[in-house]
Amino acid sequence: MAKNNPKTQKSKRDIVVIGASAGGVEALIDFVKTLTADFPAPIFVVQHIAPYTESILPEVLNMFSPLKAKHPRDGEKFQPGTIYIAPPDHHLLVEGNQVLIKRGPKENRFRPSVDALFRSAAYAYGPRVIGVVLTGYLDDGTSGLWTVKRLGGVAVVQQPADAHFPDMPANALEFVDADYVIPRSELGALLTRLTTETAPAKPKVPEADLERLSIELKIARHDNAFQMGIIDQGEFTPFTCPDCHGALTQLIEGNLIRFRCHTGHAYTISSLLSEVTQSVESMLYQAMRGLEETNLLLKQMGEHFLKSNQPEIAALFLSKARQTEKQSRVVHDSIFRHELLSGDIRFRKKKP
Repeated sequence: MAKNNPKTQKSKRDIVVIGASAGGVEALIDFVKTLTADFPAPIFVVQHIAPYTESILPEVLNMFSPLKAKHPRDGEKFQPGTIYIAPPDHHLLVEGNQVLIKRGPKENRFRPSVDALFRSAAYAYGPRVIGVVLTGYLDDGTSGLWTVKRLGGVAVVQQPADAHFPDMPANALEFVDADYVIPRSELGALLTRLTTETAPAKPKVPEADLERLSIELKIARHDNAFQMGIIDQGEFTPFTCPDCHGALTQLIEGNLIRFRCHTGHAYTISSLLSEVTQSVESMLYQAMRGLEETNLLLKQMGEHFLKSNQPEIAALFLSKARQTEKQSRVVHDSIFRHELLSGDIRFRKKKP
């Protein structure tokens, strides 16, 4: 009897990557409840969390999941049937048969980044990858899911109506031709079925696209973005990075526009708009504070000269005080008319 040749055996879809933000803990709990102890693939999860907090998400999921959940060590070899969760303030990446835990530049204001995880899995495993975008604000995960799909993987998105915070799923559906759009209650059964399927052949992707993806993965591992040549991978723009104020390069993925600065920070249009408008609001508050302090000082000086029997000088100071008070009111009103914008305004505007 002829023996099976390992080289002719085709791989299964056996790499699962999941991204979530606001509302994600509840969604993940509901998901792991539906898994079975013999789930045949490793599951890698990025759940956004503040960098200064201690994550107890593995302990929480272990209360409900038949699979073991953990924060992995850098360089740890991963195993099927284990849930690997990104620790706070670190990117979770996969390479070879290892998990990488790195403090590369933030993407979309986040570390860990869903996009960084998804890109690393797509680059390493191509059609073997199943990418899942769950509930959350803004659009981390959209670019990564686009890459998963581009390199032959399966794209799964939570139904926006089923998500507590629909922005992340809605943005993913805006730019990615998802294979499945389902409620979280059906996710476990779907992934179990998908992991039994044979992965197709790798699609042909231009070498230039693979080169850029390789550079972005090196940046996520904390290599020097400038030396990697990221500014040569797109179109130079007049915009600056909200984090480090470095120049931003525009990158195009299908219909999706992204930006990276030469130090490595990355933004989609949604996250860049959000950062810029928050910065404008902060500057408006600083201007209002300065005008109010000027008003107080002018009033004090006017009262001082009144007490000193110098009414003409006092009148001048008090007149200037009234002018600055009017200016302060204009800035105050501008702040409350100012709208915090992001690329998600198209979704918010559709709501009645």
